[in-house]
Amino acid sequence: MITIYTIGKKHEDWVQSGISRYEMRLQPPFDIKWELLPHSSLEGIAARQEESERIRKRLRDDMYVVLLDETGELLTSPALSTQLETSLSRSLPVAIVIGGAYGVDDELQARANKIISLSKLVFPHQLVRLILAEQLYRAQSIARGTKYHHS
Repeated sequence: MITIYTIGKKHEDWVQSGISRYEMRLQPPFDIKWELLPHSSLEGIAARQEESERIRKRLRDDMYVVLLDETGELLTSPALSTQLETSLSRSLPVAIVIGGAYGVDDELQARANKIISLSKLVFPHQLVRLILAEQLYRAQSIARGTKYHHS
């Protein structure tokens, strides 16, 4: 199971519809669970620290943590699939973190085993959730050798 920790409100209807489409297709160990954590009432650095602390409290020591960040490494879909499959095959619980509007603090960045970017472009958080759900389905498809991903 992959747990996705994200800051923000519940999925908007159009996002939930898309996410559900991919969630229905995901099978263990690529199935996902969402942990939506509320925005901080603070702003700037204080918000980043408070939100990062909320996320850190939920991460276990044995988790392989992937942080989504615009400054992270750009991976291909097959490379992401390999990263996830390697961790999941070792029975490591995988956590994917989507920080808040102000990002995450240095301590949470240091806790991440891998920091990746979905694109050089910046997307709204709701759209990132949908893109991530699709990419997890794509990663599963690549790992299983199905025809969804054409390389």
